[in-house]
Amino acid sequence: MTSRERWTVYPLLFLALGLAMRAVLVPPAQVAELEAIRLKCRELVVVDAQGTPVVHAGRTQGDGGGRIEVRDGAGLTAVAIGAGTMGQSATLQFYDPEGREIDRIVPAGTMQPPPGSPPTRPRSPGL
Repeated sequence: MTSRERWTVYPLLFLALGLAMRAVLVPPAQVAELEAIRLKCRELVVVDAQGTPVVHAGRTQGDGGGRIEVRDGAGLTAVAIGAGTMGQSATLQFYDPEGREIDRIVPAGTMQPPPGSPPTRPRSPGL
């Protein structure tokens, strides 16, 4: 390889290596769209433009299973569906604007919690 070829090839080689490493070391701050066959995560939170959570999917507290919460404009849970504690296979819960559980639907034949019992998961405005 001549000196002239080296002055052409090596800078291009280092440029290509640098661009490849930049993509790995400096990921983009925000992705507009992501397409995947399968997404595996421990928790999923969807937020609006102001950063307020509107949908939260994750694990319930304690030994319960998964839970999906749909939240209102203030970020407070309005509807929740998930695997309940207390021996329930599934629970659909409805909340009023003050945060009190107003109704709970469970499959027929499962143990219904006593009236006025606390919800399966405490309601919180944040995460």
